[in-house]
Amino acid sequence: MVAMAASDLSRLIAAAADTIAAHADELTALDQAIGDGDHGLNMKRGFEAVRAEADTFAVKPLPEALKAIGTKLVMTVGGASGPLFGTLFMALGKEISAEPDRAGLTAAFGKAIEAVAARGKSQTGQKTMLDVLQPVHEALAEGKTAAEIVAVADRAAQATVPMKALRGRASFLGERSIGHMDAGARSTALLVRAVAETIERHA
Repeated sequence: MVAMAASDLSRLIAAAADTIAAHADELTALDQAIGDGDHGLNMKRGFEAVRAEADTFAVKPLPEALKAIGTKLVMTVGGASGPLFGTLFMALGKEISAEPDRAGLTAAFGKAIEAVAARGKSQTGQKTMLDVLQPVHEALAEGKTAAEIVAVADRAAQATVPMKALRGRASFLGERSIGHMDAGARSTALLVRAVAETIERHA
């Protein structure tokens, strides 16, 4: 599932941008319930900006491409999500090798999650994107298949519904944040699906 050339990146970018665009209204609705209501629009704008430069990113070595994508997301997504998703990609680019094997990707992904947690001053169990990232990392480490990893991500996003938000805008709602899926967790699960299924399809 893991081995890929940097030249495959344009295909992954297109899949991610298509997925976010297709679910932008859903993400907005989720965010309207317990956040600012702009998550879907912001994520769509950011990934469309990345798509617009896909050819430029694709010719870079994978670490440099990921760092450039992260920078673009910080600049274009806005809100709280821009720095967090940007940090994920920038930290992944900093840690990953140009041609990673599964062990290398798993280790780099773990470091990237730590960077997101530090940036957001958050941890798992607080109803954030970390509640999807961490189970996905564990699934990678356990050698699960692409389909299994996608299922893990989907279940993890669903598991944020009964959580009380302790970070982000939703935390201001206290108990009223319970009963709603976290938009960041959902968009993270969508991105995991887009990447995993695209890599699997073209492996």
